[in-house]
Amino acid sequence: MKHLIPEFEKMRTRYPAGFESSLVLPCLRRIQEDRGFVADEDIDGVVQYLGVPRIQVEEVLSFYGQFRRKPIGRCHLQVCRNLSCSLLGAEKILDRLTATLGIKPGETTADGRFTLSTVECLAACGTAPVMMVDDTYHESLTPDKIDALLAERG
Repeated sequence: MKHLIPEFEKMRTRYPAGFESSLVLPCLRRIQEDRGFVADEDIDGVVQYLGVPRIQVEEVLSFYGQFRRKPIGRCHLQVCRNLSCSLLGAEKILDRLTATLGIKPGETTADGRFTLSTVECLAACGTAPVMMVDDTYHESLTPDKIDALLAERG
């Protein structure tokens, strides 16, 4: 995290004095971009750097679903399981992924290529079922489209 301090200092200039707690979210986001997840030592570093209570950092990490506390595969597959997606076939998408990859949600393939997750909502109900592959949305999915997506990532 120490190598990110110059970036944090630039961010800090955009906030008035006394608003250090507003930097928790952007600092954690940048750490995750750099490392791929937020480790315990990163939490300690943010607490020390910003001078905020540890519980505040932990609350941000637990509230926002995009933060990860452990490493994931090179490709992160996140399947939406909200009502619209479920009604339009999210379970079939999830079934195809688990069968093809040989992992369940929350797991990573043995080769470290794919991590499969489920999420509550990806806010694309009109084009359900939806899945994010890393930071890209894939909408109106079918099991065949899943096969094509995985072949691309091959």
